Amino acid sequence: MTRAGTPGPATSGSYALPAHVFWLGIALVTLLDVVLAVTTHTASRLSPLLIVLPAFAAGLGSVRQTVIASAWAMAGLWASFAYEPPAHRAEAVAASIAALAFQVLAVTACSWRTARQHELDRLRSTLVTLQRQILRPLPVVTRQVMLEGLYAPVEEDRMVGGDIYEVVSSPYGTRVLIGDVQGKGLAAIGTGFAVLGAFREAAFREPTLTAVVDALEDAVVRHNAYVEENDEPSRFVTALALGIDDEEGVQVVNCGHLQPYLLDVDGSRPVPIPDTAVPLGLAALADDPRTVGWFDLPERTTLLLYTDGVTEARDPDGRFYPLDARLPALAPLPPAELLAALRADIDRFTAGARRDDIAALTVRRTPSQWRPTGNLAAHAAPEGTTGWPAGRPRPHG
Repeated sequence: MTRAGTPGPATSGSYALPAHVFWLGIALVTLLDVVLAVTTHTASRLSPLLIVLPAFAAGLGSVRQTVIASAWAMAGLWASFAYEPPAHRAEAVAASIAALAFQVLAVTACSWRTARQHELDRLRSTLVTLQRQILRPLPVVTRQVMLEGLYAPVEEDRMVGGDIYEVVSSPYGTRVLIGDVQGKGLAAIGTGFAVLGAFREAAFREPTLTAVVDALEDAVVRHNAYVEENDEPSRFVTALALGIDDEEGVQVVNCGHLQPYLLDVDGSRPVPIPDTAVPLGLAALADDPRTVGWFDLPERTTLLLYTDGVTEARDPDGRFYPLDARLPALAPLPPAELLAALRADIDRFTAGARRDDIAALTVRRTPSQWRPTGNLAAHAAPEGTTGWPAGRPRPHG
């Protein structure tokens, strides 16, 4: 699965400038100072230019590099006094004390910055671990489908957000969920985790997709009741739930989520979902219950699911990303390449200034020779329960 990079161990070396950059910077500033001092005969006045060195190291380098740069700057100051002694000894003492005070501040600032970066790295490592517990690593291959995924948080140091997805291989086929929790931050993660936990259990237990979605609705309602007791706002979740068995047809319940696309060598087209229900957590506001739609997913056709971080990405002029117009060029690509190309295209479109997390899944039929034979994949639905709405014919095509 395409993700942002994960941090390595936090070490002081990871915050240091490359050695060649550090020493090149010292050499250039020193050379400039010497050349100006010799040509203008004002060494004592130009030597303070060396103060740039500890400032440069404090902002970008390690504590050790800042100490080295400070010592070098102090040595340069004293060398300038030896080359051109000041008129009064007090002048040299005052300049030395001022330089020393600045260098102490530079080392202190660098120490604070690197300590802060250590804390951020530890937090980021914790969030990566949390993400791995919440979001399943992809790709995943089940008996019915192969899934690839893209997850790109808008903030590099925040590895989890409100976008969620899951895939469960159940006795009734493969169940897939993609959703987007209202809002951002850790509170949205709590709601997302409640939905994912309910889906993992209900997808394996419930024979019908509408029953699975009802379980998700109950989970959001219960979670909202809990957070409201703690004076926190309730949230809703837009979601798309799919049920895929060995037949060509796919069941779908759309809870206020974005319409998916089918991609093949002939181009792209939106999936015809006739009914779009209210988001999870808002069923009490709707007059009608959620219903199941269905569509065909032939072999060698890619189903693209995504969150609003894709369609609401904006360019510097405020225009939304034109997914409809961009997909035909991406449609013939294999799933992994398609997701990588989509991510790169969005980054180019937004000039690297995205405002929301991006999550996208590709779903393809598993070729018969690749179908796993593990326990979950080998499970068959109990006799007489197919997961399809009673009385509704399966699609053909």
